[in-house]
Amino acid sequence: MWKTRVCELLGIEYPIVEGGMTMAGNGELAAAVSNAGGLGMIGMNPGWSPPDEQIENLRDHIRRAKNLTSKPFGVNFTIFVGNEIDSERTKKCMDMAVEEGVKIAACSGGSPRQYTKHLKDNGIKVIHVVGNVRQAKTAEDAGVDIIAAEGYEAGGVESTDELTTIVLIPYVVDAVQVPVLAAGGIADSRSFIAALALGAEGVQIGSRFVAARECHAHNNFKEAIVKAGDTDTFITRRKIGFRIRSLRNEFTKKLEEMDVSTASPKEYLDFIGLGTAREGQMLGDTVMGDMNIGQVAGMINEIVSAEEIVRGIIDGAASVLKRCNELKQL
Repeated sequence: MWKTRVCELLGIEYPIVEGGMTMAGNGELAAAVSNAGGLGMIGMNPGWSPPDEQIENLRDHIRRAKNLTSKPFGVNFTIFVGNEIDSERTKKCMDMAVEEGVKIAACSGGSPRQYTKHLKDNGIKVIHVVGNVRQAKTAEDAGVDIIAAEGYEAGGVESTDELTTIVLIPYVVDAVQVPVLAAGGIADSRSFIAALALGAEGVQIGSRFVAARECHAHNNFKEAIVKAGDTDTFITRRKIGFRIRSLRNEFTKKLEEMDVSTASPKEYLDFIGLGTAREGQMLGDTVMGDMNIGQVAGMINEIVSAEEIVRGIIDGAASVLKRCNELKQL
C-alpha cells in the first residue's frame, strides 16, 4: 500500500528514512530502523570523535550496522563550505564508505555538484537535503536520485529561507521530477499521511528517532525531549547568520540575549565554543549543552524502540485515511 519510487530506489519496505542526525545517528539505530522496514542512516560523526579519528569511528558504526542487519542502510555526509580540510575529510569518509559496501548516501549542506557524480560513479544512490526550490533544481541537475525537502520545523541547522514543510513540499514536488522526501515536523501517522498528500513519496524523520531506545544519545537528552511542550524549541545564532533549532535551556537563553545585544560575532562564537552540541546530546548537560531537536519534540511522549516508531506510523496511517474518508462522506 505504501510502495513509492522511494521504496523502489532504496530497496525498502516503507517510505520512511531516518535523518542522519550527525552525532546522534549511530550504527545500532540505523540497523534497527532498517530492520523495521525503513531506511536507517548513520551520521557522519556518531557520538562525536576528534577529526583524526572520524574516519575510523564512522567505519566502526558502518560495521556495527552490517552486523545487525542484512537490509539496506546509508550514511549521511555533511558537505562543508569553504573549508578544504573538512571537505577533504568528507571525501575520505565517502571513499571509506564505498570500501565498506555502503550503497546509499544522504548529503546535507553545500553544493550537490561537489560529490554526487563521485558517489554515483561508485554505485551509490544519492539523497540530497534542500531548503528551497532553487536548491532542489540544482540537486536534480546534479543527478541526485532523491531530494529531501526539509522545512523550518526541523531540528539542528535550518535554511535561511525559513520555509515550513507544508509550504515547501508542494513547491519542490512541482519543480522536480525525482522523488521527494518530506522532512521537518514528521513524527506520527498524521504527518506521514500529510506529507504524502502534499506530493512527497516518503518522509525523512530525525527528531522522533533520537528518542528511540537504540539511539546512543544521552538519556538526559531523551528525557528532556519527552518533557518538552509545543513551544520548547528555539532558533538561535541569527546574529551570526546561522540558524539552529534546539531545546530551550540556559544555553539558548543566553544566546537569545546575545542575538539582540551588542555582542560581537567573536564574543558570540567564543561563548558557543566547539563542544556544546556534544555536551548536550551525548554527555547529558541539559542546562548549558546544545540539544538540537525539531518542533515535534512536544509530540514525543515516550522512549520506545525504532521498530515501534516505524510500526506505529505505518499501522496508524490506515486510521488516518479512514477518518479522511469519513469526513468526505459527511
